[in-house]
Amino acid sequence: MARIEPLPAKKWPAQMREAFAALVPPAPRHTRSVQEGAPKARNALGTFAHHPDLARAFFTLNGHVLLATTLAQRQTELLVLRVASRRKCDYVWAQHVLVGRDVGLTDEEIDKVTRGPDDPSWSPLDATLLRAVDELLDDGAIGDETWAALTAALDTQQLMDLIFTVGAFEASAFLMNSFAFDLDDDLRSR
Repeated sequence: MARIEPLPAKKWPAQMREAFAALVPPAPRHTRSVQEGAPKARNALGTFAHHPDLARAFFTLNGHVLLATTLAQRQTELLVLRVASRRKCDYVWAQHVLVGRDVGLTDEEIDKVTRGPDDPSWSPLDATLLRAVDELLDDGAIGDETWAALTAALDTQQLMDLIFTVGAFEASAFLMNSFAFDLDDDLRSR
């Protein structure tokens, strides 16, 4: 049971329209096709509707890390899923399993995310991305060995996008776990 009930859409403040617009960055590099029947994230959006100013600010960051990031979408989804797994955030996990599939992750890869970077079947870069998530969550910084492997493959903007993706989804997990988000009905049925 949610600790704070999400507002139904018909009770959202008018400012939520502006907040929603912030989800689309001014110069997106990636697109997200919203397929018919895709989950609508009503509980997440209805919770953010309690605080439209915060929603707009967070959606600006979230829009960037999902749609304007310099990382490949597959890389982003590996990061997001690892945060969701490590923080035991069922809501982010359920949403991003679907997104991960849309950007080419297999069900086997999605399952392996929960096992972490030491699974020997990961490519070196995928394992390093997952290790970076673990180090950020555990230590608040990427370790020297992981940093060296990342800088061999990623440029400065990609490194920044990696760090902010992990941070944005850790913040999401904090909110969703603390507010005890319920999975939306359209996520539970998947």
